Amino acid sequence: MEEFRHSYSRLCKESGAEPQETVLQQLQGLPRGRLDLATQSLTVDTCRALGELLQKETLPTELILSDCMLSEEGATLLLQGLCANTVVRFLDLKGNNLRAAGAEALGKLLRQNKSIQSLTLEWNNMGAWEDAFATFCRALADNGALRQLDLRNNQISHKGAEELALALTRNASLQQLDLRWNDIGLLGGRALVNCLPRNKTLWRLELAGNNVPGDILRAVEQAMDHNRDRQTTFRENQARTHVLSKEVQHLQEEKSKQFLDLMETIEKQRKEMARSSRASAIRVGQLQEALNERHSIINALKAKLQMAEAALALSEQKAQGLGELLATAEQEQRSLAQRQAKEHRLEQQEAAERESKLLRDLSAANEKTLLLRNQVDELERKVGSQQEQLFLARQELTNTAAELKTRAIQAEERLELEKKRSRQSLEDLERLRAKEVEHLTRRLEESEKAMQERVQRLEASRLSLEEELSRVKAAALSERGQAEEELIKAKNQVRLEEQRLAHLEEKLRLLAQARDEAQSACLQQRQTVAEAQAQAGQLGLQVEGLRRRLQELQQELSNKDQEKVAEVTRVRVELQEQNGRLQAELTAQEALREKVAALERQLKVITGDHREALLDRESENASLREKLRLKEAEIARIREEEAQRASFLQNAVLAYVQGSPLRAMSPQK
Repeated sequence: MEEFRHSYSRLCKESGAEPQETVLQQLQGLPRGRLDLATQSLTVDTCRALGELLQKETLPTELILSDCMLSEEGATLLLQGLCANTVVRFLDLKGNNLRAAGAEALGKLLRQNKSIQSLTLEWNNMGAWEDAFATFCRALADNGALRQLDLRNNQISHKGAEELALALTRNASLQQLDLRWNDIGLLGGRALVNCLPRNKTLWRLELAGNNVPGDILRAVEQAMDHNRDRQTTFRENQARTHVLSKEVQHLQEEKSKQFLDLMETIEKQRKEMARSSRASAIRVGQLQEALNERHSIINALKAKLQMAEAALALSEQKAQGLGELLATAEQEQRSLAQRQAKEHRLEQQEAAERESKLLRDLSAANEKTLLLRNQVDELERKVGSQQEQLFLARQELTNTAAELKTRAIQAEERLELEKKRSRQSLEDLERLRAKEVEHLTRRLEESEKAMQERVQRLEASRLSLEEELSRVKAAALSERGQAEEELIKAKNQVRLEEQRLAHLEEKLRLLAQARDEAQSACLQQRQTVAEAQAQAGQLGLQVEGLRRRLQELQQELSNKDQEKVAEVTRVRVELQEQNGRLQAELTAQEALREKVAALERQLKVITGDHREALLDRESENASLREKLRLKEAEIARIREEEAQRASFLQNAVLAYVQGSPLRAMSPQK
């Protein structure tokens, strides 16, 4: 506030005027955010400086200028400065004798300023200038920030009240209006009563001291009570809808988290399936390479076997040639024995030697044939051992195929479990949606019942008040129209809730689409598994075509057995980890279900409290109506007593004037 004081003195000096000492003293001890210059006689220069400061200053939120004896020019300068201010919330101009120029400046202020919420104009003369006051009322109709307006003791006539009524039909922000101690009268009161059914925000209207009849005051009070009830119910409905929207949002977030977790688990399973398929493909490729190598080895063995058979055929041919040579030698020996008898002995020795040589050659040929036969037997034994190894390889392949089938069945079972879990989650979501729909329908039915009961009460009050004057009937009809408007609003709320339900159904449809996509992905995975099985079958057929294997296959089989054991242990560990994750997810789902049940219990408790509060409110309304009826009866009795007393006093005065005794004119008891 010290900076505001220095700025004020600086602006006064720049304009060639001296700052007021009383204003400087008042500015020195004020608290922050409050500018109180009440009962200070402000000059035109001071008003000009304050107006310039208020255009730029963002410090005070309360501006009190009551009983400052402002001139028309000074008030206009101050209000022009406030037009551009966005901080001041409370403005007090009480007792400044504002007239035509002040009313027009105030109208301009209400059109341009969007921050002032409370305006006090008590003890001014704005109503005496009808045109200027009409300008002020038109500006009030267009204002959307003012909440409280004090127009006490402003000489407002019935025409000014009619202008105010026109402004109230268009204004949608004013909540409190004080018109006490003016000159509104019967016509102004009627105009204000007629405008109240079209104003839904005003809940306090003071008309005391305006020569307004009692029935109009009662109609005004009823309209204000109705607006107060409507605003309280509107605030309660806003609070409840806010709470419900928060709860629904929390549930939607939890559902989205669950869906995201489900999608993550499905994605992890997809990755695991792809990893296993890749590993199986790599393993099948390795097996194919090993089989190709063994096939090449078998081909080499076949070539060696063919070479051995060719050697055996050559040896047999040699043996046959030797037999033929032996037969020819015997024939030659016989011929020589016949021809050369003389040289028989010499030739016999030679023949014996030759025969011994031939026998040695024959024995060597026989030994060679035996060796070849032994080699053939060894090769047959090797072929048998290789056939046994091939049989073992076939068994191993059948075991690996069975293992692959079991793993595929386990994957299908996992997919079925995930499908069941997704179906269970979707069923839970549908049950939650059904519960929300039932809760909303119950709330709507209760609100419709309450509205119907209220309409019935209004109808009963209308029937009870039909014996009164036509103005009261018009008020009852206006209340009935307001009740119908409230029913229309309730129906609009029902439509909004239906739209909200449609939005929830759209979200459920999107979730169903996501579930269908997950199922299609599962089908694709099944197809890939089927293709892998077909490839495994083809590999089995190829393996069945192989007949011979080498001795090195046993060592490879032992290595493969070790790898198989390691793979089985790894798969078991992975299955245990997946079981742990599934148990954690089940516990999380149980916790979410417990939260949902707790929220449903809280909703039931809130609805019960709301019903109890409504019953208490209805009982309070009934008691207040009974009190109002008793007070009206008491007021009627007091009026009758006052009328009797006035008649007694009139008779007494007449008797005194005519000179007759008072005892003769006194009424009989």
